[in-house]
Amino acid sequence: MLYLRPYKRDDAETIISWCEDETVFRKWTSDRYNSYPITGKDMNYKYFDCNGDCEEKDNFYPMTACDDSGIVGHFILRYTGGNHSILRIGFVIIDNKKRGHGYGKKMLHLALDYAFRIAGAEQVTIGVFENNKPAYYCYKTTGFKETGQKEECELLGEKQKIVELSINREDYFLHK
Repeated sequence: MLYLRPYKRDDAETIISWCEDETVFRKWTSDRYNSYPITGKDMNYKYFDCNGDCEEKDNFYPMTACDDSGIVGHFILRYTGGNHSILRIGFVIIDNKKRGHGYGKKMLHLALDYAFRIAGAEQVTIGVFENNKPAYYCYKTTGFKETGQKEECELLGEKQKIVELSINREDYFLHK
């Protein structure tokens, strides 16, 4: 059974170990770290001392997904738009050994349940690199829809497109 709990400092080393190389790391973190590789201490500093780079207090919620074997996934939630009606999911990652077994979809359902039932969000957004087809399809099968917005960024010297997706409360409960 998969469940969510708040991220703990001891989770960092395990989560970082899932980044096989710098490209995976940069995509996972949306290039929010200045160096690679990072340590658990670096991750905890960003999360706890820097509030995930969020200016507003009470706006950054790192979560860890676990099953009977231990930690299997991670993501963060943060409010956007200056109010508490829109939550953004980011830093989504699944243990490499668990990929392809439905863990990502299950974790996203738990994240959406949390966002809509507990945090009171009306909408949840997420961005995905256009060339990350497994994540794109996972998000779509969870009920996310393209917003029509695409951003372009440079990552390790290459231009990358990010597709914006969202789901609102009503559509989530209809889809579920």
